[in-house]
Amino acid sequence: MQQDGHAHDTHHGHESRHDHDGHTADAAHSEHATHGDHGAHQNHGAHTHGKVSWSMAARATLHCLTGCAIGEVLGMVIGTALGWGNVPTMVLAITLAFFFGYALTLLGILKAGVGFKAAVRVALAADTLSIAVMELIDNGVLALWPGAMDAHLTDWMFWGVLAFALFAAFLITTPVNKWMIGRGKGHAVVHQYHH
Repeated sequence: MQQDGHAHDTHHGHESRHDHDGHTADAAHSEHATHGDHGAHQNHGAHTHGKVSWSMAARATLHCLTGCAIGEVLGMVIGTALGWGNVPTMVLAITLAFFFGYALTLLGILKAGVGFKAAVRVALAADTLSIAVMELIDNGVLALWPGAMDAHLTDWMFWGVLAFALFAAFLITTPVNKWMIGRGKGHAVVHQYHH
């Protein structure tokens, strides 16, 4: 009877060691998994920080340019069609450029399941400087090009100068985006929602 008790204690001791070992194994496994996640986080960091390819910067700029171009063209068309002066037409075009630029980014982030308020913050952080630089260049070209702001929708000058202005904005904004992405800013904050 005493021997059975001893055997029973030994058996419990074995179970206890087994549970302890199992717990240790689980903890080690958990630690290993966490380490794996940490490695993935480091790799993600390497993806968006440090050296950034020109193609990545160009894609980010093209994304911004798409929204800006929609807003810019729409604003110019509305202002010109309504016979507005240069200043109100330009204000409308810039406003719509920001709106559509943010909207495209916002839609992509919302599709990833992010809440609306958080998605708005990410879109503002990702696109504000890029759109601002793009609009400065784009509208600067239009304002300085002789006769461009007075051209009608049927004039080749209207569309030709607008296309040139958007192209110039793309060329000058791409290095800005490259610099920002390399420092984890701009479109770098959007990348995590596309993986």
